[in-house]
Amino acid sequence: MSTLTLRAEPLERIDLLNVTPLVLSSLTEAEAAKLPVGTGRRGLTLGDVFEIKLDRSDSLTFQGGSSRLDRVGAALSEGTIRVEGDVGQRLGEGMAGGTLSVTGSAGPFAAAGATGGTITIEGDAGESAGGAVYGAKAGLDGATLVIWGHAGDRLGDRMRRGLVLVGTAGALAGSRMIAGTIVAGKLGDNPGYGMRRGTIVAGSYGSLLPTFVETGTPDLVFTRLLARSLRRRGAQHAELLHGALRRYSGDLATLGKGELFVPA
Repeated sequence: MSTLTLRAEPLERIDLLNVTPLVLSSLTEAEAAKLPVGTGRRGLTLGDVFEIKLDRSDSLTFQGGSSRLDRVGAALSEGTIRVEGDVGQRLGEGMAGGTLSVTGSAGPFAAAGATGGTITIEGDAGESAGGAVYGAKAGLDGATLVIWGHAGDRLGDRMRRGLVLVGTAGALAGSRMIAGTIVAGKLGDNPGYGMRRGTIVAGSYGSLLPTFVETGTPDLVFTRLLARSLRRRGAQHAELLHGALRRYSGDLATLGKGELFVPA
């Protein structure tokens, strides 16, 4: 396992887009230390910010975190990255595969545009986790995002594919959702605002938009299959799918083929 140990709190934001096990496996420690990661005029390199120990494996651990560490795992396509601490914005942005985990919290836009792999945040996540960054056509696009704590507003904004599991989230979860699935213990106000397709399952929520209409308590094969899939992952979210579920369709102000399930 290769390790990068944070020397001290960075003086500027650090861009770790190209720091992955695959990239580091072809470099010596001296070569890796010269990788540019700073975003200011100082011209900081990886060696300025971290103590580096490489073993050419497909596993990388960041020992020590900071809210100034941006785009951690953004170029990950294989292997494993683990962060012991917090990270900044755009965790796993565009990630194509592998496993990315954070023991602390993450900033906004975690998993934006991620097409594969699994991203786990043991703490909280900022706004638009699994959502679309400014100017992007879609948010989460096939990956799995797991947030053990609280996610900010607009969770899964413009999400196109994939799965989001979260403890609690703020307002407008699943806003402008194109497709995919969000399962949450509790959501804030107006979940599914502007959603076209996709599925949201919530233990509870705040106020609901008037453009969602109740369509009964159907016994669907999809919900049973989803519960089975979540149990295999060991997720407690599967409990939300036990018993009868009340279904709402919306957002009827758009295409209106989305659905919200809550315990009946």
